[in-house]
Amino acid sequence: MKYKNLIDNMTLEEKASLMSGKDFWTTVDIDKHGIPSIFLADGPHGIRKQAVASDHLGLNESIPATCYPTAATLANSWNCQLAKLMGNYLGREAVSQNVNVLLGPGTNIKRNPLCGRNFEYFSEDPYLSGSMASSLINGIQSNGISACVKHYVANNQEYRRMVIDTIIDERTLREIYLTPFEMAVKNGKSKSIMSSYNMVNGTHTNENMHLMQDILRKEWEYTGVVVTDWGGSNDRIKGLKAGNELEMPTTSGETDQEIKTAIETNNLDETILDENVNRLLELIFDTSEIYKSNKHTSFDIENHHKMAQKVAEESIVLLKNENKLLPLKSKEKIAIIGDFAKSPRYQGAGSSIVNPTKIDDTLSIIDGYDFNYVGFEQGYNRYGKKSIKLINKAVKLADRADVILLYIGLDEYSEVEGIDRNHMSIPDNQVQLLERLNETGKKVVVILSCGSAVDMSWDKQTNAVVHSYLSGQAGARAILNVITGKVNPSGKLAESYPYAYEHVSSASNFPGQEVSVEYREGLFVGYRYYDTVNVPVRYPFGYGLSYTSFAYHNIEVNEKEVSFEIKNTGDVIGAEVAQLYISAKNSKVFRVNKELKGFQKVLLEPGETKKVTIPFDEYTFRFYNDTTNEWEIENCDYEVIIASSSVDIKLTEIINGIGTEINTNYKREELKSYYSGQVADISLKEFATLLGENVPTAEYDFYKKKRMIIDYNSTVEQLKYSKRWIGRFFSYGVLFANKVLHIIGKHSTANVLIMGVYHQPMRGLSRMTDGAISWGQLDGLIMMFNGQFFKGLITFINEGRKKSKKKKGKKRGRINDRNNK
Repeated sequence: MKYKNLIDNMTLEEKASLMSGKDFWTTVDIDKHGIPSIFLADGPHGIRKQAVASDHLGLNESIPATCYPTAATLANSWNCQLAKLMGNYLGREAVSQNVNVLLGPGTNIKRNPLCGRNFEYFSEDPYLSGSMASSLINGIQSNGISACVKHYVANNQEYRRMVIDTIIDERTLREIYLTPFEMAVKNGKSKSIMSSYNMVNGTHTNENMHLMQDILRKEWEYTGVVVTDWGGSNDRIKGLKAGNELEMPTTSGETDQEIKTAIETNNLDETILDENVNRLLELIFDTSEIYKSNKHTSFDIENHHKMAQKVAEESIVLLKNENKLLPLKSKEKIAIIGDFAKSPRYQGAGSSIVNPTKIDDTLSIIDGYDFNYVGFEQGYNRYGKKSIKLINKAVKLADRADVILLYIGLDEYSEVEGIDRNHMSIPDNQVQLLERLNETGKKVVVILSCGSAVDMSWDKQTNAVVHSYLSGQAGARAILNVITGKVNPSGKLAESYPYAYEHVSSASNFPGQEVSVEYREGLFVGYRYYDTVNVPVRYPFGYGLSYTSFAYHNIEVNEKEVSFEIKNTGDVIGAEVAQLYISAKNSKVFRVNKELKGFQKVLLEPGETKKVTIPFDEYTFRFYNDTTNEWEIENCDYEVIIASSSVDIKLTEIINGIGTEINTNYKREELKSYYSGQVADISLKEFATLLGENVPTAEYDFYKKKRMIIDYNSTVEQLKYSKRWIGRFFSYGVLFANKVLHIIGKHSTANVLIMGVYHQPMRGLSRMTDGAISWGQLDGLIMMFNGQFFKGLITFINEGRKKSKKKKGKKRGRINDRNNK
């Protein structure tokens, strides 16, 4: 161990104290051993460091920082160099705010378009997700601090996220959900990882020895720190044994005592604690080194704002452009309609919300463009309330224009951490507005702002669609630069846009409603499903238009790489994203039609030709054989596909006979749906065959009709099933308060109430309240909820007295320490 001498000189109490937070965002410092405290801050796309009262859900304002485009937006750039550069800028700002660990990037797969946190995640594809995450991590950590890739693993729904059990087969877990984390560890060298709230196959992720030890520590040789998501620790001793060093936030010393007791009673080997302490100390000292110099000064706000604009420009996706309407011609009469033009939708909500240094909005900057601008109308109420008056005013303005720029999308309370969407539609009042504008006969350009796939059945009523995703604080100018042709759009979709939600492979198994969520679709996520079973989509994975055109020629393949030529056949400079897919032929195991295994973004002058080479790597041909529990390359023919999107194939070549003969327990007759790809409605029996064991019961365990035993992992929502009225009153009271808040327009507070209280497990009432409710008091509450009202009340009162006495003792101790000094 690197810090063995230091650890040997520490007491058991001191070592245990390091294993949980000092407060909401910092670790414990021990002055006599020279151990500083480090600061962990939210920061997937901008630093969220709170200056005063701390919370995890974005209630309190943070120090101003640059709000960059979200991960869902950045992924559309398909530019790893750009992601690394953005990461470098993020890291610089983190250092300027004395942050040691930046909590991001989010690297979970977009399994289903309704996941409320999709805006924080890169893609439905593991290779693209892992590539972008690795690059962002490299950029962040180049500043001497740590990134923290999250949420490890299979955290793909927000509903009941803190207690849901993800039921998934090993091959799907490895190939789809773990691969981006593997790349973040091996290629990104992430110094820290955040474990997810959920369980995987019956065990909490931070206690899961298979995930934490077999895969992360042994197979990937990870030596960094694992930190829990805030309030995400279930059993501290099990977590420590699995190698979860840091529990956040503070537990006011309660779990420190648990660790001490476990060692004293031989339930925990002290050497395991020492190993965890050693890894945490390495992170602490490593990320504190930069602060010994004078480099951690302020950052250039304007320069960073321009960087946010550059990222947005490369990430905007042109989805439709009838008759080459865009770029707009100068002097055309332009009407701007839509609330998002005045108050842009540029980021998500929840723990990632950034307090921007400045915000560009369309109306404030429109005069800088060569338009004949005729005016603005709001057009719709932002949060969905219908108004014929607003529509009529917008239509009246449209009559004066040649082209309408219509800004629409999802509001900030529709896409939010902790809450999944109920449907894929944008608000009806916006669609109604579009229909009326289309009836005017004027040309309509839609600027769409949202963080994940939406139903776009309305696009037939448009002449052009520019998808900005959530483009950060400088997005408004980036959008106008694309619309006017100052920037040639080069973004490509990092997720598929289906015609209907019913076409999504996981639609019948999302979200898990009670105990568990079953990943019955297996490998067939996103384009892997649509392409395999020939389900047409509205806009495919990897799709995006340009103001120029490209031609592909001269493919050459060997065992190490594929090369080919791309020519810009248009008359303006432009960038093309060339995509490498691999398709295994005549495989013994079931496979998807093709998988992304490489990509390269190429900038070309008009008429210019470039040779592009994409090397093969360890991920190119492999599959996970759950018969042998090994990654293997099967001996079969592989089609090497070069494409402009998952459905726009440009060049192909076959490589014969790579790999070795394999053994598999798969039986085609028992897994017919998986061999055909028809996985939208998998039977319980077939899913159990894939799992290799019985599927756990997904429903609540009621001891009688609509009544259950409340325990530490029961949520506030589940209290409506508790034995005593006090629990039911608490649960329904929270729900009632939420409805009232929505009625009076307090949407943000209402959402926080749902994600921060209603779906909070009982243990979170203690772990997330900074000691306001002790674990002993929690035991009293649970007794009351389970029918032992008076016994529970007495316990709650007595434990409260103990807590107060303990606090007073600590306060006296601190006063004595100061006096002695």
